[in-house]
Amino acid sequence: MFRHAQHTPLMLALTLMVSAPAMAQRPGAPPPVDARVYDILAAASADRVERDIRTLAGFGTRNTFSDTLSTTRGIGAARRWIHAEFERISAACGGCLEVRYVSHVQEQGAPQPTHVVNVVAIQRGKTTPNRYVIMSGDIDSRNSNGRDGQGDAPGANDNASGMAGTLEAARLLTRHEFGASIVYAGLSGEEQGLWGGARLAEVATQEGWDIIGVLNNDMIGNTAGIDGIVDNTTFRVFSEGPTARLSDQELNSMRVYGGEVDGPSRQLARYIARMTDTYIPNLSALLIYRLDRFGRGGHHRPFNDAGFPGVRIMETHEHYDRQHQDLRNENGRHFGDTVEYVDFEYAAKLTAVNAITLAGLAWAPPAPRNVQVGGAVSAHTTLAWERTPDPNLAGYRIYWRRTTSPTWDHSIFVGDVTEHTLDNIVIDNWFFGVAAVGRDGNESVVVFPGGLLRRR
Repeated sequence: MFRHAQHTPLMLALTLMVSAPAMAQRPGAPPPVDARVYDILAAASADRVERDIRTLAGFGTRNTFSDTLSTTRGIGAARRWIHAEFERISAACGGCLEVRYVSHVQEQGAPQPTHVVNVVAIQRGKTTPNRYVIMSGDIDSRNSNGRDGQGDAPGANDNASGMAGTLEAARLLTRHEFGASIVYAGLSGEEQGLWGGARLAEVATQEGWDIIGVLNNDMIGNTAGIDGIVDNTTFRVFSEGPTARLSDQELNSMRVYGGEVDGPSRQLARYIARMTDTYIPNLSALLIYRLDRFGRGGHHRPFNDAGFPGVRIMETHEHYDRQHQDLRNENGRHFGDTVEYVDFEYAAKLTAVNAITLAGLAWAPPAPRNVQVGGAVSAHTTLAWERTPDPNLAGYRIYWRRTTSPTWDHSIFVGDVTEHTLDNIVIDNWFFGVAAVGRDGNESVVVFPGGLLRRR
């Protein structure tokens, strides 16, 4: 069982009482927390995560070019096991998952034409099923040679941990129903060129998915870093700033008015940090303002390249001896990615971060559209936006922060309106955003203004 501070009914009541004065200023404001999120946290199991990591590592290698026919070794056996596990999860919820393979034949960059096969499970939303939140882990593993399909490459942390987390998130969230759809994806071909993610991003584009965000989990189980630090209280979230598909007009507006650190992926990262701070004691997200690590890549990148918001979630302290290495010992130094170095409790904790983020986004109403801001040479700032109808919509929350702050530090719930003026808040000194808020308290990502409100 994932261990966290227990939130009893009394503790929850005290939390609500502390927030009550601010809520009292606006009758009908939604609750500050959703008690269902605590149920999801309490259900996350380190034992199940450990079992799945051990099972995946037990296939010996999951290299993209490894055996596909064996029932006990290679990537073929691994992806069939993942598919069967998703089917078992679906059976437990009355068939609530659509489980399928998404594959293609990869020729460029491969020694021979290779079937790259993803395993995808979709939990359809009840009100806006074409809105998607995605959690992914990588199926494949590697040793020192990325093309070695024969040698052992257990890939316990990289990336059985992320794949196990994705399976566990499916177990947790299929106990609930959501407005938006949730996709649980096992992606292949990551180590050779992000091939599986590129294929799923292509499918999402072809099928017109409205993707709210992609949570790519790549190594979520290591707490003892090569830097000598042992830390299970933080994790990193990598996110791009501007999107890959900005027009010249948008780039010029960003240059003049700001927004270079406020793209959709960056807002998704801030959302993860806020959910963690709100619901999980003694765990903090470190927001890394960078697409990924230096010289490294992850499966959120193909989605970013296609114009979708996505981030990489991973441990804070890596140990490079346990990544991309042939199994060996040299002068008492271990090399290789084996299960004894995985912190299963930590992996379960980061799995829980993913699960509550997916839940919050999938329960929340759609984000506002066409957000605009105005207030030049004025003591006041006005924001306006387009309302997106949703049965769960309670209204909107305006956020603002200093231009040098990494997170949204101030907010006010303004109700079900499409315009609001912040008195005595000078537009020049702050950044602003708007989020939709559900009756259950869950919020959309914050939307940064995309234009100027000209009429004031």
